[in-house]
Amino acid sequence: MSSKFSKLPDAPPPAKSRDDWATLKTLLPYLWAYKWRVLLALGFLIGAKMANVGVPLILKQLVDRMTITPAHPAAMMVLPLGLLIAYGALRLSTTMFTELREFVFAKVTQRAVRTIALKVFRHLHALSLRFHLNRQTGGMTRDIERGTRGISSLVSYALFSILPTLIEISLVLIYLITHYDIWFSVITGGALVIYITFTITVTEWRTHFRRTMNDLDSKANTKAIDSLINYETVKYFGNEDYEAQRYDEGLRRYELAAVKSQTSLSMLNTGQSMIIATAVTLILWRATQGVIDGKMSLGDLVLVNAFMIQLYIPLNFLGVLYREIKQSLADMERLFSLLDQNREIADSDSARDLHIDHSEGGEVVFSHVNFSYESKRQILFDVDFTIPAGMTTAVVGHSGSGKSTLSRLLFRFYDIQSGSIVIDKQDLRDVTQHSLRRAIGIVPQDTVLFNDTIEYNIAYGKPGASKEEVVAAAKAAYIHDFIETLPDGYASMVGERGLKLSGGEKQRVAIARTLLKNPSILIFDEATSALDSKSEQMIQAQLKEIAKNRTTLVIAHRLSTIVDAQQILVLDKGRIMERGTHQQLLELDGAYAQMWQRQQNRQEQPDSPEPSVDELLDSADELVG
Repeated sequence: MSSKFSKLPDAPPPAKSRDDWATLKTLLPYLWAYKWRVLLALGFLIGAKMANVGVPLILKQLVDRMTITPAHPAAMMVLPLGLLIAYGALRLSTTMFTELREFVFAKVTQRAVRTIALKVFRHLHALSLRFHLNRQTGGMTRDIERGTRGISSLVSYALFSILPTLIEISLVLIYLITHYDIWFSVITGGALVIYITFTITVTEWRTHFRRTMNDLDSKANTKAIDSLINYETVKYFGNEDYEAQRYDEGLRRYELAAVKSQTSLSMLNTGQSMIIATAVTLILWRATQGVIDGKMSLGDLVLVNAFMIQLYIPLNFLGVLYREIKQSLADMERLFSLLDQNREIADSDSARDLHIDHSEGGEVVFSHVNFSYESKRQILFDVDFTIPAGMTTAVVGHSGSGKSTLSRLLFRFYDIQSGSIVIDKQDLRDVTQHSLRRAIGIVPQDTVLFNDTIEYNIAYGKPGASKEEVVAAAKAAYIHDFIETLPDGYASMVGERGLKLSGGEKQRVAIARTLLKNPSILIFDEATSALDSKSEQMIQAQLKEIAKNRTTLVIAHRLSTIVDAQQILVLDKGRIMERGTHQQLLELDGAYAQMWQRQQNRQEQPDSPEPSVDELLDSADELVG
């Protein structure tokens, strides 16, 4: 039965590219949250620059007052002691105001970094499973790291370097215009315009080199992290040299981009030096001519020279500052683009907490569900079944038939295209995701653990659980005795993704933390597939005991583990082909019966391993098809 269903995007749409102003507009509210600190810091900044401009003015007065001969008896008497004190005070004020500005603004910057980083982290956890299956972890973590660092860099360079320089330039130009020949301000202003235009133009041209370096750096880092995460696979196939070559290829391309970037930087620095040298020479020429003509004093010559030095020293770093600002904006753009990612699965405005009425777990109803991960490949076709409260339903089928998809949909990792999934008459799309997932526990086939202690991984099912509760859950999962044999006991580290533990041990940890969670609805996704026969029997008995008072969905690996299920579904190519109890399905004499018969035949041959569901279904297809 085919059904029309809405088109689902194959992957989340790419985030819209944003310009620098859009990036700044995103950042400003985080800084403006402490507006009084911002305004106070700006006040200190202006104070520091006024003090800095005042230093050459005091120096001019000192030079002019000292134009008497040193042998004159009145020399010591006319020594402008007040000017010396003022000179020192202004020097000190420049540093004092600068440090006060840093002190006041430090909390603003760091709190903005913290707030944005936390917001991105929460948003990433709110994104759909589809996004995380498509992501490249190494590159994404590097983008987050550079983006948060870029916020501090942007504030430091733009607010504490570029803005103070612009303020100082304005004060100097005003003084030159009001006190000296117009040519001083013309030369100074013209040189500044040429210098800034040249710097921005060349830096803009160089920006794509930096972007290329960033992209190549992220890709090389992604390859390196992916290779190290899959260390065992690399070793299994002896592909250390192959992985090194892949990594080196990324480093080689990064090296080429870095060389181009450095070459263009040298060109930028040379051009800047030429502009500054020409401007300073012209300024001193005009000042020297003014002294010769008697229109200017030696103090004026010293003043103009000091002004030029104070202006052009910070300007000499303008290229670096502008480049770093552009780089910070580019890094922040990639960070904020993560926030632009569509959540895909979001709570509705009217969503309420899931409320389960039954003490034995809620009734779960899949009603005519159609679903596809990609628009061109439908996975589930008109799936319709009910799991009564407190009952167990098992699902068997080929790999790729849609068994695990049922559990993902029940957790609402994806939204279905048509039909509905309801728990106690509450559509999953009408309840909050947090309350839904709090009510469901899963023991997955592929258990991935945090690189932390065994106790932490078990307690993850109930953060804040006491040691006694953790031990009780471990005992119920038959892993306590094993943990006690370890040198560090419950404090033993499990390694990256739990690789220090065997598959069976990891699965028991997963069972223990699900027991600790104590959910109303249970999902066993081939929960004992990694266990040996003896351990499986022990765990299976415990799982049956656990499932007695809960609604349970079992995705079966071995048919012998589901004979007591109140309902068994045979799923094939996304459709329910058969349903009933174990006995009813045997009497039906269809695919399930053939699968069961073959399993029994294998059990009569001790040397033959128990067949998988896939093998049984293949044989059943041959017999009934």
